[in-house]
Amino acid sequence: MTITSHPSTAEAETDPAAIGAPGEPALAQATTHAREMFSALGIDCDTTSTEQTPHRFVTALAEMTRGLRLDPDRHLRVQFPPESTDQGVIAAVDVPFVALCEHHVLPFVGRATVAYLPRPDAHIVGLSKLARLLQEYGARPQVQERLGGQVTDALTRNLDSLGAACLIRSEHACMTQRGAQAHGAVMVTTHLTGRFSADPGLRAQVLALAPTRTGR
Repeated sequence: MTITSHPSTAEAETDPAAIGAPGEPALAQATTHAREMFSALGIDCDTTSTEQTPHRFVTALAEMTRGLRLDPDRHLRVQFPPESTDQGVIAAVDVPFVALCEHHVLPFVGRATVAYLPRPDAHIVGLSKLARLLQEYGARPQVQERLGGQVTDALTRNLDSLGAACLIRSEHACMTQRGAQAHGAVMVTTHLTGRFSADPGLRAQVLALAPTRTGR
């Protein structure tokens, strides 16, 4: 059995229709509350430099949580017939992503390997869809442990795969920039399902594709 491994540099979608932004009334209300929050913290938002800061903060947060208003699984519903009946493992390696820690509302940034083992003769999805799946599940209040499980669950649910894997390596600002200030520390999580979990050979093959870096 062969492994089809593809380094991926796919970026998050920037098409306004894909951002899933809230409506203007919601953004305006959030901006008002953000201004009050900054004021309570002693941050002056009445200078030339900072007068738009509450609005920028809210729009940035809306973009980073766009996954709440999107259906990431839609990327797995456009499928193609296989090139062969022995497809092996299909993997997107070194997929960059940014997620938002739901505990501190700070980003965690890293890379992941997203892989699945299709059934013989089963339809497959375009490789970029694996990256978009990860990025959109990440674009919401998250914890890394849940993110990996959501990705593998989606692959199993939508593709009826024989196995799914999501291997994540990331740096959490809530640990490196505050609190412990453990600069350079990373978190690694591994989610394996189906034959990736049960078959030692397949497990070793997919674990060998784990990301070894968090940045570029």
